[in-house]
Amino acid sequence: MLVELTLRRVAGEPSPNSPVDGIRILALLPPRWRKDLRHVTDEIAIRVQTDDHVTATQIRDQVTEILTNPEVSDWAVLACEPVTV
Repeated sequence: MLVELTLRRVAGEPSPNSPVDGIRILALLPPRWRKDLRHVTDEIAIRVQTDDHVTATQIRDQVTEILTNPEVSDWAVLACEPVTV
């Protein structure tokens, strides 16, 4: 499954045009997922490729859980949309 996650800062001070938060989030995602930071502005977009048996809802739930980590808890999942190639 290929999805694009859109994350938005919900608290804390924004760091405009800084990839630091996006990189932190990438580091916390499961290593078995192939991931690509698409862009970092007011929102973060990350494309994630997982096994076929994983659903977008499962990916969203896992990322939501990851975002409880204090390092990235200022962020929330705005969208988790399947991408067709």
